[in-house]
Amino acid sequence: MARRKKKSYIFENIEVVDAAAKGKSVAKTDDGKVIFLTNAIPGDIVDIKTGKKRKSYFEGKAIKFHKLSERRAKPVCQHFGVCGGCKWQHMQYDSQLYFKEKEVIQNLKRIGHLELPEITPILGCKKQYFYRNKMEFSFAKKRWLTYEEIQKEEEIDRNNACGFHISGMWDKILDIEKCHLQEEPSNEIRNFVKNFCIDNNIEFYDPREQTGLVRTMMIRISSIGEIMLVIQFFADDIAKRELLLKAIADKFKNITSLQYIINNKGNDSIYDQDVMLFKGRDHIFEEMEGLKFKINAKSFYQTNSDQAYELYKITRNFAGLKGDELVYDLYTGTGTIAQFVAKNAKKVVGVESVPEAIADAKQNAKNNQIDNVDFFVGDMAKVFTKEFIEQNGKPDIIITDPPREGMHKKVVEQILNIAPKKVVYVSCNSATQARDLAILDEKYKITKTQAVDMFPQTHHVENVVLLEKR
Repeated sequence: MARRKKKSYIFENIEVVDAAAKGKSVAKTDDGKVIFLTNAIPGDIVDIKTGKKRKSYFEGKAIKFHKLSERRAKPVCQHFGVCGGCKWQHMQYDSQLYFKEKEVIQNLKRIGHLELPEITPILGCKKQYFYRNKMEFSFAKKRWLTYEEIQKEEEIDRNNACGFHISGMWDKILDIEKCHLQEEPSNEIRNFVKNFCIDNNIEFYDPREQTGLVRTMMIRISSIGEIMLVIQFFADDIAKRELLLKAIADKFKNITSLQYIINNKGNDSIYDQDVMLFKGRDHIFEEMEGLKFKINAKSFYQTNSDQAYELYKITRNFAGLKGDELVYDLYTGTGTIAQFVAKNAKKVVGVESVPEAIADAKQNAKNNQIDNVDFFVGDMAKVFTKEFIEQNGKPDIIITDPPREGMHKKVVEQILNIAPKKVVYVSCNSATQARDLAILDEKYKITKTQAVDMFPQTHHVENVVLLEKR
């Protein structure tokens, strides 16, 4: 039964029945209208207050819980519910895996209208916390206040935050005391830097006024224990910059790479900025199955090192290489997959649009003494042409791992024109993957599919599909 309250509705005693995209959950009204919720999980019975009303659905929030789901877990993080980084901490891990796999299957069937083979069960992650090798934190002159803090009568110090952006708000930062996503000394480093800046009057950045000094902090910790710290400053205050960096170097002698950036433009992106070395190397190393990968401040590398190894093993297994194949690795990034499968192939050709990534790929291949890989840089839709195929050979197998938006339509069409024996499609977005697979369905059938959980406590999931010619 619903009752009208101003411009919103209240729905009472509604069961949450499913999980949806972007970490939301689904409930349904008595007349079948869908309500997307941000703070409940399947199995909860709740009262709901709606916010936005769309043509075919509502967006709302649970305001009272009559019964808690058996799928619930106790969140371990003190920031859960305010920080948007781990939206599924309140859900048991086996249920997280269930709904991730379900979403992948639904997308392949509903969006792609694809016929699926027997599903290989989703591969869960052994480490459900402290699994990320890279974290980025932002500084802000004013910190975000929680609802509970606002309700208190006493005066609250809201100066200085170092943490994460509030979802959808580019200028609001939640101050983080302890994050459960990256192993130590991540929290120790972040808290030291924050407190040192406060104690020594090193100003935090104000994104609206564009004033202040310390702007962002990136911490990378590789699987072999090497640590990179990059501090981004808004202005070039040499005395304060040197003071902070020297204090960090003295405190954390195990930091492999300590670097900084002076960025006085409007956004935090570092890809058009010079990265300056303060101490140590300008890179760290990752290792996988005897291969070493050089990682610099701008390098892309899968952010869950242990699970990336599992993902790549599945990819290689799906490819079923016998040693005499020419393999194309599209969207190769720093060439990790290309080098990982190279020992099982005759030759691997990697293509990527980011010049720095290709430079890393070439250097890594040289360091790993892999001589049967070639890397090319350029926009995939423009490089991956008939002429490119003529110059480099027709591939027997294509491995593709595109960004979230999926493959460009021209790339999909070119795959159909080339018609390799197999295509292994790795995706971090099963919706765009399903869209592309629907086009490839003209010549290919799915013979294997397996989801891989790279990001526990979140709704994100990778999926690997093997296509073979009909």
